[in-house]
Amino acid sequence: MSKSFLNTYDSFSECIGNTPLIKLKKISEQTGCNIYGKCEFLNPGGSIKDRAALQIIKDALKSNKIKSGGTIVEGTAGNTGIGLSLVGNSLGMKSVIVIPKTQSEEKKDMLRLCGADLREVEALPYKDPGNYVRYSETLAKEIKNDNGVFWANQFDNVSNKKAHYLSTGPEIWKQLDEKVDAFICSVGTGGTLSGVNQFLREKNKNVIIGIADPLGSALYNYYKHGELKAEGSSITEGIGQGRITKNLEGLNLDESFQINDNEALEQVFDLLRNEGLVLGGSSGINIVGAKKLAEKMGPGKTIVTILCDYGTRYQKKIFNKEFLKSKNLTFPDWL
Repeated sequence: MSKSFLNTYDSFSECIGNTPLIKLKKISEQTGCNIYGKCEFLNPGGSIKDRAALQIIKDALKSNKIKSGGTIVEGTAGNTGIGLSLVGNSLGMKSVIVIPKTQSEEKKDMLRLCGADLREVEALPYKDPGNYVRYSETLAKEIKNDNGVFWANQFDNVSNKKAHYLSTGPEIWKQLDEKVDAFICSVGTGGTLSGVNQFLREKNKNVIIGIADPLGSALYNYYKHGELKAEGSSITEGIGQGRITKNLEGLNLDESFQINDNEALEQVFDLLRNEGLVLGGSSGINIVGAKKLAEKMGPGKTIVTILCDYGTRYQKKIFNKEFLKSKNLTFPDWL
Protein backbone atom coordinates (compact mmCIF):
# COMPACT_ATOMS: atom_id res chain seq x y z
CA MET A 1 0.00 0.00 0.00
CA SER A 2 1.35 3.42 -0.93
CA LYS A 3 2.04 5.95 1.78
CA SER A 4 0.00 9.13 2.16
CA PHE A 5 0.02 12.10 4.50
CA LEU A 6 -2.50 10.24 6.68
CA ASN A 7 -0.10 7.38 7.37
CA THR A 8 2.32 6.99 10.24
CA TYR A 9 6.01 6.58 9.46
CA ASP A 10 8.93 4.86 11.11
CA SER A 11 11.65 7.22 9.90
CA PHE A 12 12.49 10.55 8.28
CA SER A 13 13.31 8.80 5.00
CA GLU A 14 9.83 7.31 4.70
CA CYS A 15 8.37 10.82 4.64
CA ILE A 16 10.13 11.62 1.36
CA GLY A 17 7.98 11.52 -1.76
CA ASN A 18 4.26 10.96 -2.36
CA THR A 19 3.77 14.69 -2.78
CA PRO A 20 0.45 16.01 -4.11
CA LEU A 21 -0.24 17.46 -7.53
CA ILE A 22 -1.94 20.85 -7.56
CA LYS A 23 -3.75 22.32 -10.55
CA LEU A 24 -2.34 25.70 -11.51
CA LYS A 25 -5.60 27.51 -12.09
CA LYS A 26 -4.65 30.67 -13.96
CA ILE A 27 -2.34 29.20 -16.58
CA SER A 28 -4.72 26.26 -17.01
CA GLU A 29 -7.54 28.70 -17.78
CA GLN A 30 -5.32 30.79 -20.05
CA THR A 31 -4.21 27.81 -22.15
CA GLY A 32 -7.25 25.55 -22.00
CA CYS A 33 -5.03 22.77 -20.65
CA ASN A 34 -4.89 21.06 -17.28
CA ILE A 35 -1.49 22.09 -15.92
CA TYR A 36 -0.37 20.53 -12.66
CA GLY A 37 2.55 21.26 -10.39
CA LYS A 38 4.03 18.49 -8.25
CA CYS A 39 4.44 19.96 -4.76
CA GLU A 40 8.03 18.94 -4.06
CA PHE A 41 8.40 21.73 -1.51
CA LEU A 42 6.36 19.49 0.79
CA ASN A 43 9.16 16.97 1.12
CA PRO A 44 10.52 17.00 4.71
CA GLY A 45 13.76 18.71 3.67
CA GLY A 46 11.78 21.30 1.71
CA SER A 47 12.67 20.40 -1.88
CA ILE A 48 12.66 17.80 -4.64
CA LYS A 49 16.31 17.08 -3.88
CA ASP A 50 15.29 14.96 -0.89
CA ARG A 51 14.42 12.19 -3.37
CA ALA A 52 17.86 12.07 -4.98
CA ALA A 53 19.59 12.40 -1.60
CA LEU A 54 17.72 9.40 -0.22
CA GLN A 55 18.35 7.18 -3.26
CA ILE A 56 22.03 8.13 -3.45
CA ILE A 57 22.57 7.24 0.20
CA LYS A 58 20.49 4.03 -0.03
CA ASP A 59 22.56 2.82 -2.97
CA ALA A 60 25.82 3.80 -1.26
CA LEU A 61 24.83 1.80 1.82
CA LYS A 62 23.87 -1.18 -0.31
CA SER A 63 27.23 -1.13 -2.11
CA ASN A 64 29.16 -0.67 1.18
CA LYS A 65 30.58 2.71 0.17
CA ILE A 66 29.49 4.12 3.53
CA LYS A 67 27.89 2.97 6.78
CA SER A 68 26.46 4.60 9.89
CA GLY A 69 29.05 6.96 11.33
CA GLY A 70 30.48 7.70 7.90
CA THR A 71 30.87 11.07 6.18
CA ILE A 72 28.95 12.27 3.13
CA VAL A 73 30.68 14.91 1.00
CA GLU A 74 28.94 16.88 -1.74
CA GLY A 75 29.11 20.01 -3.86
CA THR A 76 25.67 21.62 -4.11
CA ALA A 77 23.73 24.78 -4.79
CA GLY A 78 22.06 24.01 -1.47
CA ASN A 79 19.00 21.80 -1.67
CA THR A 80 20.78 18.50 -2.33
CA GLY A 81 23.12 19.31 0.54
CA ILE A 82 20.14 19.89 2.82
CA GLY A 83 18.58 16.60 1.75
CA LEU A 84 21.83 14.68 2.19
CA SER A 85 22.45 16.25 5.60
CA LEU A 86 18.99 15.42 6.92
CA VAL A 87 18.88 11.88 5.53
CA GLY A 88 22.44 11.45 6.80
CA ASN A 89 21.50 12.71 10.26
CA SER A 90 18.68 10.17 10.43
CA LEU A 91 21.17 7.39 9.64
CA GLY A 92 23.95 8.55 11.97
CA MET A 93 26.16 10.10 9.29
CA LYS A 94 28.09 13.36 9.10
CA SER A 95 27.96 15.76 6.16
CA VAL A 96 30.55 18.04 4.59
CA ILE A 97 28.93 20.37 2.08
CA VAL A 98 30.66 22.62 -0.47
CA ILE A 99 28.57 25.52 -1.80
CA PRO A 100 29.28 28.54 -4.02
CA LYS A 101 29.31 31.81 -2.10
CA THR A 102 26.73 33.20 -4.53
CA GLN A 103 23.95 30.93 -3.28
CA SER A 104 21.22 32.22 -0.99
CA GLU A 105 21.99 32.90 2.66
CA GLU A 106 18.79 31.10 3.62
CA LYS A 107 20.07 27.81 2.19
CA LYS A 108 23.45 28.27 3.86
CA ASP A 109 21.74 28.95 7.17
CA MET A 110 19.64 25.81 6.78
CA LEU A 111 22.75 23.72 6.08
CA ARG A 112 24.41 25.06 9.23
CA LEU A 113 21.21 24.37 11.17
CA CYS A 114 21.36 20.76 9.92
CA GLY A 115 24.81 20.45 11.46
CA ALA A 116 26.64 20.21 8.13
CA ASP A 117 30.29 21.22 7.91
CA LEU A 118 29.74 23.99 5.35
CA ARG A 119 32.58 25.07 3.06
CA GLU A 120 31.93 28.14 0.91
CA VAL A 121 33.93 28.60 -2.31
CA GLU A 122 34.06 31.09 -5.16
CA ALA A 123 31.62 30.49 -8.03
CA LEU A 124 33.94 29.13 -10.72
CA PRO A 125 33.27 27.27 -14.00
CA TYR A 126 33.30 23.48 -13.97
CA LYS A 127 36.64 23.33 -15.80
CA ASP A 128 38.34 25.08 -12.85
CA PRO A 129 39.62 22.71 -10.11
CA GLY A 130 38.20 25.13 -7.55
CA ASN A 131 34.66 24.70 -8.87
CA TYR A 132 32.38 23.62 -6.03
CA VAL A 133 31.66 20.19 -7.53
CA ARG A 134 35.27 19.41 -8.35
CA TYR A 135 36.54 20.71 -5.02
CA SER A 136 34.06 18.49 -3.19
CA GLU A 137 35.53 15.46 -4.99
CA THR A 138 39.04 16.51 -3.92
CA LEU A 139 37.84 17.05 -0.36
CA ALA A 140 36.25 13.60 -0.22
CA LYS A 141 39.64 12.06 -1.02
CA GLU A 142 41.32 14.01 1.78
CA ILE A 143 38.85 13.30 4.60
CA LYS A 144 39.45 10.20 6.71
CA ASN A 145 36.72 8.17 8.41
CA ASP A 146 36.86 4.46 9.30
CA ASN A 147 33.14 4.19 8.55
CA GLY A 148 33.60 5.47 5.02
CA VAL A 149 33.79 8.78 3.19
CA PHE A 150 31.32 8.96 0.34
CA TRP A 151 31.30 11.59 -2.42
CA ALA A 152 27.64 11.81 -3.43
CA ASN A 153 28.42 13.22 -6.90
CA GLN A 154 24.80 14.13 -7.66
CA PHE A 155 25.54 15.33 -11.19
CA ASP A 156 27.08 12.08 -12.44
CA ASN A 157 25.68 9.55 -9.99
CA VAL A 158 22.75 7.93 -11.80
CA SER A 159 21.16 6.95 -8.48
CA ASN A 160 19.81 10.50 -8.84
CA LYS A 161 17.95 9.64 -12.05
CA LYS A 162 16.91 6.32 -10.51
CA ALA A 163 15.14 8.16 -7.66
CA HIS A 164 12.78 9.83 -10.11
CA TYR A 165 12.30 6.71 -12.22
CA LEU A 166 11.26 4.80 -9.10
CA SER A 167 9.20 7.49 -7.36
CA THR A 168 8.41 10.81 -9.08
CA GLY A 169 7.41 9.31 -12.43
CA PRO A 170 5.20 6.54 -11.01
CA GLU A 171 3.51 8.98 -8.63
CA ILE A 172 2.58 11.36 -11.46
CA TRP A 173 1.29 8.48 -13.60
CA LYS A 174 -0.88 7.12 -10.79
CA GLN A 175 -2.13 10.51 -9.55
CA LEU A 176 -3.47 11.40 -13.00
CA ASP A 177 -5.00 7.97 -13.68
CA GLU A 178 -2.44 7.26 -16.40
CA LYS A 179 -3.51 10.30 -18.43
CA VAL A 180 -0.37 12.40 -18.93
CA ASP A 181 0.23 14.18 -22.24
CA ALA A 182 3.42 16.04 -21.35
CA PHE A 183 6.05 16.67 -18.69
CA ILE A 184 8.44 19.60 -18.53
CA CYS A 185 10.94 20.94 -16.02
CA SER A 186 14.29 22.68 -15.71
CA VAL A 187 17.60 20.88 -15.25
CA GLY A 188 20.40 21.17 -12.73
CA THR A 189 21.78 17.64 -12.53
CA GLY A 190 19.27 16.22 -15.01
CA GLY A 191 18.04 13.57 -12.59
CA THR A 192 14.41 14.66 -12.40
CA LEU A 193 13.85 15.18 -16.13
CA SER A 194 15.69 12.01 -17.16
CA GLY A 195 14.11 9.76 -14.55
CA VAL A 196 10.54 10.97 -15.11
CA ASN A 197 11.10 10.86 -18.88
CA GLN A 198 12.24 7.23 -18.73
CA PHE A 199 9.25 6.11 -16.67
CA LEU A 200 6.57 8.02 -18.57
CA ARG A 201 7.85 6.97 -21.99
CA GLU A 202 7.83 3.34 -20.92
CA LYS A 203 4.13 3.81 -20.12
CA ASN A 204 3.26 6.00 -23.13
CA LYS A 205 5.74 6.39 -25.98
CA ASN A 206 3.79 9.42 -27.25
CA VAL A 207 4.17 11.54 -24.10
CA ILE A 208 5.84 14.89 -24.85
CA ILE A 209 8.92 15.74 -22.78
CA GLY A 210 10.36 19.26 -22.64
CA ILE A 211 13.02 21.32 -20.90
CA ALA A 212 12.52 24.79 -19.40
CA ASP A 213 15.97 26.37 -19.36
CA PRO A 214 17.06 29.66 -17.75
CA LEU A 215 19.36 32.15 -19.42
CA GLY A 216 22.99 31.35 -18.65
CA SER A 217 22.46 27.63 -19.27
CA ALA A 218 23.67 25.80 -22.38
CA LEU A 219 20.95 23.15 -22.54
CA TYR A 220 18.31 25.11 -24.47
CA ASN A 221 20.70 25.46 -27.39
CA TYR A 222 21.90 21.88 -27.04
CA TYR A 223 18.44 20.35 -27.30
CA LYS A 224 17.22 22.91 -29.84
CA HIS A 225 20.28 23.21 -32.09
CA GLY A 226 22.73 20.49 -31.00
CA GLU A 227 25.31 22.88 -29.54
CA LEU A 228 26.26 23.47 -25.90
CA LYS A 229 26.09 27.25 -26.00
CA ALA A 230 25.08 29.58 -23.17
CA GLU A 231 23.99 33.20 -23.30
CA GLY A 232 22.83 35.70 -20.71
CA SER A 233 22.49 35.06 -16.98
CA SER A 234 19.88 34.24 -14.33
CA ILE A 235 19.32 34.82 -10.63
CA THR A 236 17.68 31.39 -10.31
CA GLU A 237 19.63 28.83 -8.28
CA GLY A 238 20.17 25.10 -8.61
CA ILE A 239 19.22 24.94 -12.30
CA GLY A 240 21.06 25.51 -15.55
CA GLN A 241 23.90 23.41 -16.88
CA GLY A 242 26.86 23.78 -19.22
CA ARG A 243 27.61 20.11 -19.86
CA ILE A 244 25.91 16.77 -20.41
CA THR A 245 26.01 15.04 -17.05
CA LYS A 246 25.78 11.27 -16.63
CA ASN A 247 22.16 11.77 -15.61
CA LEU A 248 21.46 13.51 -18.93
CA GLU A 249 23.22 11.02 -21.18
CA GLY A 250 20.88 9.47 -23.74
CA LEU A 251 18.04 11.88 -23.02
CA ASN A 252 16.02 12.86 -26.10
CA LEU A 253 13.57 15.73 -25.80
CA ASP A 254 10.63 16.92 -27.87
CA GLU A 255 10.65 20.57 -26.84
CA SER A 256 13.14 23.11 -25.50
CA PHE A 257 12.23 26.55 -24.16
CA GLN A 258 14.51 29.35 -22.96
CA ILE A 259 12.99 31.48 -20.22
CA ASN A 260 14.17 34.78 -18.78
CA ASP A 261 14.03 35.83 -15.14
CA ASN A 262 11.26 38.39 -15.57
CA GLU A 263 8.95 35.77 -17.08
CA ALA A 264 9.70 33.43 -14.16
CA LEU A 265 9.33 36.10 -11.48
CA GLU A 266 5.99 37.26 -12.84
CA GLN A 267 4.69 33.71 -12.37
CA VAL A 268 6.19 33.40 -8.88
CA PHE A 269 4.59 36.65 -7.73
CA ASP A 270 1.26 35.92 -9.41
CA LEU A 271 1.01 32.46 -7.84
CA LEU A 272 1.77 33.87 -4.41
CA ARG A 273 -0.79 36.65 -4.69
CA ASN A 274 -3.57 34.68 -6.37
CA GLU A 275 -3.06 30.98 -5.60
CA GLY A 276 -1.25 31.04 -2.25
CA LEU A 277 1.89 29.24 -3.44
CA VAL A 278 5.24 30.56 -2.14
CA LEU A 279 7.77 29.23 -4.62
CA GLY A 280 11.38 29.72 -5.66
CA GLY A 281 12.71 30.93 -8.99
CA SER A 282 13.25 27.48 -10.48
CA SER A 283 9.52 26.77 -10.02
CA GLY A 284 8.82 29.99 -11.91
CA ILE A 285 10.99 28.79 -14.80
CA ASN A 286 9.13 25.47 -14.79
CA ILE A 287 5.69 27.08 -14.77
CA VAL A 288 6.53 29.38 -17.69
CA GLY A 289 7.86 26.34 -19.53
CA ALA A 290 4.63 24.46 -18.88
CA LYS A 291 2.59 27.40 -20.15
CA LYS A 292 4.66 27.71 -23.33
CA LEU A 293 4.37 23.98 -23.93
CA ALA A 294 0.60 24.13 -23.41
CA GLU A 295 0.30 27.00 -25.89
CA LYS A 296 2.26 24.97 -28.44
CA MET A 297 0.34 21.73 -27.90
CA GLY A 298 -3.10 23.32 -27.87
CA PRO A 299 -6.08 23.01 -25.48
CA GLY A 300 -7.27 19.88 -23.75
CA LYS A 301 -3.88 18.46 -22.78
CA THR A 302 -2.69 17.37 -19.34
CA ILE A 303 0.75 18.75 -18.55
CA VAL A 304 2.86 18.30 -15.41
CA THR A 305 5.78 20.29 -14.05
CA ILE A 306 7.72 20.50 -10.79
CA LEU A 307 7.28 22.99 -7.92
CA CYS A 308 10.81 22.52 -6.61
CA ASP A 309 11.05 24.37 -3.30
CA TYR A 310 9.71 27.17 -1.10
CA GLY A 311 10.32 30.80 -1.98
CA THR A 312 11.40 31.39 1.62
CA ARG A 313 14.80 29.92 0.66
CA TYR A 314 15.35 32.99 -1.54
CA GLN A 315 13.63 35.69 0.49
CA LYS A 316 16.61 38.07 0.46
CA LYS A 317 16.80 37.84 -3.33
CA ILE A 318 13.57 37.24 -5.21
CA PHE A 319 11.41 38.87 -2.52
CA ASN A 320 13.79 41.79 -1.99
CA LYS A 321 12.77 44.93 -3.87
CA GLU A 322 16.22 46.52 -3.72
CA PHE A 323 17.95 43.38 -5.00
CA LEU A 324 15.46 43.04 -7.86
CA LYS A 325 15.81 46.71 -8.78
CA SER A 326 19.61 46.35 -8.83
CA LYS A 327 19.19 43.59 -11.43
CA ASN A 328 16.56 45.53 -13.43
CA LEU A 329 14.01 42.83 -12.66
CA THR A 330 10.28 43.03 -12.05
CA PHE A 331 8.89 43.16 -8.50
CA PRO A 332 5.35 43.05 -7.08
CA ASP A 333 3.55 46.12 -5.75
CA TRP A 334 3.47 44.76 -2.18
CA LEU A 335 7.27 44.70 -1.74
